[in-house]
Amino acid sequence: MKELEVVVKTVVEGLRSISEGVDAIAKKLEASFSEQKPKAKHTRVTKAAPKAKKAPAKKQTPAKKQTATDTVLAIVRKSRKGVSVSTIAEKTGYNNHKIYNILSTLKKVGKIKNVSRGVYTKV
Repeated sequence: MKELEVVVKTVVEGLRSISEGVDAIAKKLEASFSEQKPKAKHTRVTKAAPKAKKAPAKKQTPAKKQTATDTVLAIVRKSRKGVSVSTIAEKTGYNNHKIYNILSTLKKVGKIKNVSRGVYTKV
């Protein structure tokens, strides 16, 4: 009978240990899901009704699209004390790998410099 009590106690302790582990994993998952930004919902684009034709307008030079490098450089230039990689990631939505590549390129070109590890400022 005592052997059975010892076995039951061992099983109970094992189950408590597993339960604590599951609780810790659940807390980590909840924290990671709360940190993620909600994704934008896709919207359906509908075509407008055709309009009456007008005389052709003068050709305009197309507006230059802002590249990812331009976006990151603008953020760094706006910062007085320097900006961290995590701040750039929050403002742009780019992943860290992409940001590090852009920062490396800008640093080689001489447009930015390191203030400290992971913090960049304009030259």
